[in-house]
Amino acid sequence: MATFLSLLGRLAFRRRWIVLVAWAMVLMAFVFAAASSAKPANSPLTVPGTESQHAFDIVAQRFPGSAADGATARMVFRAPAGRDLDLGAVRRVVAELRSGSAQVAAVTDPVPNRSGTIAYTQVSYKTTATELTTATLDALKKAARDGRAAGMVVETGGDALTAAPKVGSVEVVGLLVTALVLILTFGSLVAAGLPLVTALIGVAIGVTGITALSGPLHLSSTTSILALMIGLAVGIDYALFIVSRYRSELADGHEREAAIGRALGTAGSAVVFAGLTVVIALAGLAVVDIPNLTKMGMAAAATVVVAVLIALTLTPALFGFAGRMVLSRRTRKGRAGTVATGLGTRWARFVLARPAAVLIVAVLGLGVLALPVTGLRMALPDDGHLGKDTTQRRAYDMLTDGFGPGLNGPLLVVVDGGADTRAAAARASATIAKLPDVVSVGPARFDTAGDAATLAVVPKSGPNDAATHDLVSAIRAGRTVDGARVLVTGRTALNIDISQRLSDAVLPYLALVAGLAFLLLLVVFRSVLVPLKAALGFLLSVLAALGAIVAVFQWGWLAGAFGVEQTSPIMSTMPIFLIGVVFGLAMDYEVFLVSRMREAHAGGADPRAAVTAGFTHNARVVTAGALIMISVFAGFVGSTEAMIKMLGFGLGVAVLLDAFVVRMTIVPAALALLGRAAWWLPGPLDRILPTVSAESPADPEPSRGSVIEPVA
Repeated sequence: MATFLSLLGRLAFRRRWIVLVAWAMVLMAFVFAAASSAKPANSPLTVPGTESQHAFDIVAQRFPGSAADGATARMVFRAPAGRDLDLGAVRRVVAELRSGSAQVAAVTDPVPNRSGTIAYTQVSYKTTATELTTATLDALKKAARDGRAAGMVVETGGDALTAAPKVGSVEVVGLLVTALVLILTFGSLVAAGLPLVTALIGVAIGVTGITALSGPLHLSSTTSILALMIGLAVGIDYALFIVSRYRSELADGHEREAAIGRALGTAGSAVVFAGLTVVIALAGLAVVDIPNLTKMGMAAAATVVVAVLIALTLTPALFGFAGRMVLSRRTRKGRAGTVATGLGTRWARFVLARPAAVLIVAVLGLGVLALPVTGLRMALPDDGHLGKDTTQRRAYDMLTDGFGPGLNGPLLVVVDGGADTRAAAARASATIAKLPDVVSVGPARFDTAGDAATLAVVPKSGPNDAATHDLVSAIRAGRTVDGARVLVTGRTALNIDISQRLSDAVLPYLALVAGLAFLLLLVVFRSVLVPLKAALGFLLSVLAALGAIVAVFQWGWLAGAFGVEQTSPIMSTMPIFLIGVVFGLAMDYEVFLVSRMREAHAGGADPRAAVTAGFTHNARVVTAGALIMISVFAGFVGSTEAMIKMLGFGLGVAVLLDAFVVRMTIVPAALALLGRAAWWLPGPLDRILPTVSAESPADPEPSRGSVIEPVA
């Protein structure tokens, strides 16, 4: 591996113009493809193999034109204080909605509450939310304005108003912080600019590729945001690792081409294996068997692959154009001397002097941060999770006030088959109406053939309440009525099934990802305990990060500081996403930091000296990389998309804890306590495992000097 990458780096350096033009052509091709692609048509969220999905498919098949998979909007009207609702004005608004757009499939008659002060109507569209035209949305908003002009309070909810997620201006600040960290790390604008340029090119290729394929593959708008988040972070880090090693080789007296070869053979090997762990983690989301989640993971994984390829080819090509400008001015003028101790070295010595105490304090600290996980509540977001200043949230609250919380999460019961569907539907309706958490059961609606029926069931409890979950289970307990199948679907039931699927998938997913990564690190480090320690450290950091998410987003601690307007249960997708992404990113620092220790140990250094060598050479770069990742992820906390905001916060906290507490504190302490046993590998494994060297490749050019630029 090291020899191949060394040759690749030298080739890219010699053929720098060809490499540069090739990547420029790839970028232009993807930009053109994205510009020419049709507007994406998001597929509905599906969960194959669940009862709610099966029932949904029956409705779509037996009730054509029902717009079951189309967007919906619910307009809610409330009378001014002390007055009754003007139903005539409400009906005029409903008539306006029916004629407002050709994309409207149906508009229900207004339904008033018992007091006559609140009413609602539901608009069903023929297409998904992303396919609604601006004219259609404008017609919806105009109808609401006309209702307000008639003296009513009018608010609108539903997924028709769901906008594509946006990141906040904080993301720009994050990039500025990244640039500042790179400048302070390298002391050279050229060296600082290289990771930014290569990362932006890689992200541009990844995001435009996703945009081009979003129509044919039905990718959600969140997919490109996730790819941007992950691709930008790893792209900067990978280039940072290679630039740092290249500068070290140059300062050590090697010619530029030889320095590139040595940098690619060492840091490039670490980049390849770190990238593989990220790809494994993201691609492993397929085990959850939720197509939308699988697509997001695969798209982000593809962006990471592009980042690795660019780091290994475009970065050494740009070295050829930059010359020795990648070095700081002091080094170019020959004023840099040998630095025996730096902050990284001093920190390593501090930890090695008291490893047991440091290990205990660090583990206990992460354990305390993880305590809020015991109060974790999970659910998928609905309008009730939005800020109180949004029209969707106000519509949600008005429906709760007028009709009870259950109207915000109605259930759809499907009665399918049987000798007499009408009798079965009537029997099912009567049975469901007697359940304790049911407000009402609507009249049965039959398909054309008369062998399937649907019943609208309104619970007393809200969509995310435990009572609603129990109600779904109770209805499903009566699997058949008079020979007909009774199935439950609707958004609320679908969310319950998704949450259950995600909960069931956590352990298999964790086992798959951790197992594959363990095998990969086993090959890289030729050690049993180092990969095991890496996996255990990851578990600590991800649990602590999840605890921080619960504390901020569910309990509301420091919510205002992070722009969290409304506390809510944690999204069901968050734990498995956090596990996948954090595992891959955590391995970046493990591979880069420990590979230098392995390199020193393979060169004859004793275990403690090897740990110190790893920190002397790489602590500063790992610190810079972690600060960069935290800055990138912090920018996404300003997103309008709840999942992106929560994921950005969680990833930022996870990188902070994993880099500084786990990798730079627990790792050296554990290695110090393990001693030579840390690098133990059973004889049979030693003979079976392939030899994949990440040490410096042999170089015919000897070093011409011993001046080393400060790196720690």
